[in-house]
This record gives sequence, C-alpha cells and structure tokens, in this order.
Amino acid sequence: MTRFLCIVSLVLCASGAFAQQQPGHDACARDVTRFCRAVMNNGDSAVLACLKEHRTRLGKACDKVLAEHGQ
Repeated sequence: MTRFLCIVSLVLCASGAFAQQQPGHDACARDVTRFCRAVMNNGDSAVLACLKEHRTRLGKACDKVLAEHGQ
C-alpha cells in the first residue's frame, strides 16, 4: 500500500502539484489499487495513464484531484 501512495504522490508531483501531497494520494489510492494494480511497476506515467483510462469509474475525489492538476 505504501508503494501505491508513493506512486500517486509522484504522479501528482510530475503534474505540477504543490509540495503537500497527502490529500491527492489519499483521494486516488483506492482507485489506483482497484484499477491500476497491473501497471504499478511500469512507472508513474503508466499509473497516470491508467487512471485517465478509467476516468469515468474513478471516485469523485480522485477525479477532482486529477482535474485540479490539469489531467
């Protein structure tokens, strides 16, 4: 689970998020584990692409975080 949170945090950093990442990775951690487990080891861009691919199925909080960061 720690790895999932780390990857989401890195994805948000790469997209221009502020230093405080806790709300972002909390919002997307469940969606990453549900939809993107298979690509976890393929790098941050793969996880972000996966989240975008499943955009219509993401929780409202994760969708909002991605939108706030231009994703």
